[in-house]
Amino acid sequence: MTGKAILSAFIAALVIKFFVLDFMIAEGNSMVPAIKSGAILAVYKASYGIRLPGTSIYILEWGGPKEGDVVIFYTPAGEIAVKRCGESLADGFFYLFGDNSSQSYDSRNYGPIPKNHIIGKVLGK
Repeated sequence: MTGKAILSAFIAALVIKFFVLDFMIAEGNSMVPAIKSGAILAVYKASYGIRLPGTSIYILEWGGPKEGDVVIFYTPAGEIAVKRCGESLADGFFYLFGDNSSQSYDSRNYGPIPKNHIIGKVLGK
């Protein structure tokens, strides 16, 4: 019975990590003062829908980031970044900006980001 309980707990933890909640460490100063480099961020991956892990394919989709949401996303170069949603466009694209504009490489440089590149919303700050 203990083996089944451990296996069940392990599977439940994986489901939560891949589909619901994950933790990431912020790097850089683009979000200072709200988020400092080295801060541990809780990311709610199911905030805008359920995606296949490691892909940009939604299984179920609802809503999208609102202005002011802090999100984790893939940049056009494929790196993971954290920025604040500044404006949404009607065709599912979002402008994402760092709070510290003088040290932020963001949508001012690479343009709008499609919704399917957004991994999730940062909980708390």
